[in-house]
Parts: sequence; structure tokens; C-alpha cells
Amino acid sequence: MATGTGSAAGGGRTTEWKALGSRYALLPLRLFLGVTFVYAAFDKLSDAHYLAGAGDPASFYAQTKAAEGSSPVGWALGPALHAPTFFGLLVAFGELAVGLGTLFGLWGRVAALGGALLSASLWLTVSFHTTPYYLGNDLAYLLAWTPLLLAGTPYLSVDGYLAARAARDRARGLAEDAVRRRALLDGGIAAVALGGAGLLSGSLTASFGRDEAPVAAGAGATSPVPQPGPAVPAAQVPVGGSATVKDPASGDAVYIVQPAAGKYAGLSSVCTHSGCAVNPPKDGKLYCPCHGSTFDAATGAVITGPAVKPLPTYAVTRNGDQLELGPQQSS
Repeated sequence: MATGTGSAAGGGRTTEWKALGSRYALLPLRLFLGVTFVYAAFDKLSDAHYLAGAGDPASFYAQTKAAEGSSPVGWALGPALHAPTFFGLLVAFGELAVGLGTLFGLWGRVAALGGALLSASLWLTVSFHTTPYYLGNDLAYLLAWTPLLLAGTPYLSVDGYLAARAARDRARGLAEDAVRRRALLDGGIAAVALGGAGLLSGSLTASFGRDEAPVAAGAGATSPVPQPGPAVPAAQVPVGGSATVKDPASGDAVYIVQPAAGKYAGLSSVCTHSGCAVNPPKDGKLYCPCHGSTFDAATGAVITGPAVKPLPTYAVTRNGDQLELGPQQSS
């Protein structure tokens, strides 16, 4: 009997653990998506390039313009190009609202729908032509929102608290209309409070948290006395190979390449599409792992999009056995 009782108790605990695991199965996904979208929003709002306009290749306008020609919904991007500041802020604060709603479990299905729409718009504009498709993360985010869109956020959430309280109200005989009004009112109050906190923190980040954009040459700043650039041994750069140095002005990595015997060049490692780091040259090309753009390893020219601008180039001079990085020649 004791053995049978112990087995039954163990089986009961196993059943309880399985039920608990099923109940909270979506919690890791919910936390990941919530934190990611909040982080993405603050990252945009604190980036001086994001709303810089047409002259900055990393701006919302430039990225939207680059996607217009190849996107299947390019025809719908006109309003965003006519009012880039408004739509850029709309995207950033939309991500913030979705992230906070998901983290706190407030109107979880609505937040998941917003996240799915944002991910779908990014997939259709930025990463639609990424090949193979699994290298583009926007489609993966779109599908990741689907479970939360279907199930909502019923546990460890504001939604769960309001649902449990509504059940208690029904149990004590409160009319269904009164239960619904109370839940809607309190949910609205929570949404206003959370939205207000998000709007305030986002506005403060946009106003005071931005890093200053680099001052372009010729913008009125005094030109410093030229200093010798970083150098690498020529032996480290075989024909078709590369070595990596840093641009002293920006701190970005630069590939020193030798596309043909005795001919050297410097190519920025920063993709002109969305600022990702491109991989070192291979088979005459530089590949961006974020959205699939490829560039010519000799000139930096775009081979395949979605990037539309070539990689910035640098002068490289040979001084004895050393290759010295010179100033940027194009941007």
C-alpha cells in the first residue's frame, strides 16, 4: 500500500508539473518579445541618425526610400516618405506600446496584433527579398507573435488579474454588464497609466538620451592636423584577402583589401542598408548577414540589395612593408 500510495503521489506531482509547464509555456516568448520591442523602441529614440533625414543613410527616411523600389508594398510608402519624422516616431512609440503591453500582460491580444503588424511591415519592406528567407528575422518575429495573438496573456499579467476579479464578481452575483464595465474601466485606467509612463520615458529619451551624430567634414568644424592612419603588414593582405583596422574618426571597422596584385583599397564594414557589420571579403564579395545585401570586394559597389548605396571607401597607401589606412574617399 505504501508503495502504491507513493507512486500515486509521484504521478500526481508529475501531472501538476506538466500542467504548470503548459500554463506558463508562452511566458519565455512573451518576455523575449516584450523586452526586445521595448529595447528596439529606446534604441531608435536614442539614435541621432534615426530622424536625421535624407542626408543620413542610417535614417528612417533613407531606409524607407531604399526599400521603396524593391518592396511589394512600395506603393504604400509614400506617406512615410512625405512625413518621415511623424512615421518614424509612430514606429518607435508603437514598438514601445507593444513591448510594454506584452511585458505587463495588458490587453495582450491587442499588443500581439500590434507586434505582428509591425513585424509584417518590416518584413514586407526591409527583408522581403532576403535569400534564403531564414536569414531575415522579421518573418520569424511575425510568426512568433502568433501564439500570443491566439492565447493572449492570461497568466502573471494585468489581464489575468482582471479576469480573476471578474470571476469573483460573477460568483458574488454582480450583473454581467457591471462586471464588463468594471473590467473595461480598470483596463483602460491601467492602459492610460502604462501608456503615459511609456510616452514620458520615450519622450525623455528622444529629447535628452540621443548620442550626437558625427559632424560631417566641411560642416564648419576645424580640420585637425592629419595624423598617420592605422597600418597593417602588407603580408597580412594577400590577393583576394583582407585585414581589419579601425577608422580613427568613427571607430568603425575597415577592411583593407588587395583585389588585384599591387592594388589596395579600404572598405567600410558598415552596411549602408541598416548599419549591420558585413562579413570579411570572400570570393570577391562582402556579405551582410542581416538582410542579405552583397557588395563588390574591390570597389564596395552594391551587387544585390536591399542596400542601394555602395560601401564607403578609404585610401590605402603602401609604405615599405606596411599598408596605411588613409582618409575616407566616399560615403
